[in-house]
Amino acid sequence: MVKSTPIGSNGPWSTTAYAILEDWDAEWAAFCRAMSTNAWTEGVLSPRFVELVAVALCTACTNLDRAGARQHIRAALHAGATRDEILTIIKMGSVMAIHSCSLAAPILLEEAGSEAIAASVRPAGETPACDRMKAIGQWNTAWEPFFQLDPHWTDEFMVTGAGIYGSCIFSPKETELLSIAFDASFTHMYAPGTRRHIKGALAAGASVAEIMDVLKISVGYGVSACNLAVPILAEEIDLLERSRR
Repeated sequence: MVKSTPIGSNGPWSTTAYAILEDWDAEWAAFCRAMSTNAWTEGVLSPRFVELVAVALCTACTNLDRAGARQHIRAALHAGATRDEILTIIKMGSVMAIHSCSLAAPILLEEAGSEAIAASVRPAGETPACDRMKAIGQWNTAWEPFFQLDPHWTDEFMVTGAGIYGSCIFSPKETELLSIAFDASFTHMYAPGTRRHIKGALAAGASVAEIMDVLKISVGYGVSACNLAVPILAEEIDLLERSRR
């Protein structure tokens, strides 16, 4: 088995996976390393924030990469991130599951028909969290279909989400950049949210280069395929060779 060797800035790489890959295909490994670690070495985003974006990608409910989460949480802490910052990202990665409703509730309204909807829609009652979101201009029209179907549950969700995004743990610009990472991630690719948060990031003062670096981190995280499978391939080749002796 190839020993792990340092590769400078690990970026999204498992050191073990990179060492094996470098032994098998050094040229491709070098090309892929340069591409995937670009945001870590270019300096557009701070080391702390690059690692926080990586934490977002790993902990998103659409990904759940245990090894990557540990690697980047550790790196983020060493780069100066706080417990509350990382915990906020974990909460953000949890509530992004609302996109299940953003996608499916409009389809449900279309397919069920007005009679079935009228028979099943729950009374609104008081929805203070939704009312507050509307009053401050933070209501997203994509939420209207599931608010129509279940306003009480929607209000419960808004209480959960508003507490995260209204916590001021991150600046508005950082919140929007992290939201871009969640929505543009290759495990999610939620176009409406990506557009909304790119607009929000630009309005909050983010540069095109900063947004592009978030996207580069998202693309670079494709090497998780290597992190997962290259060591397994090496182990299985080793087992096969042992069985033939």
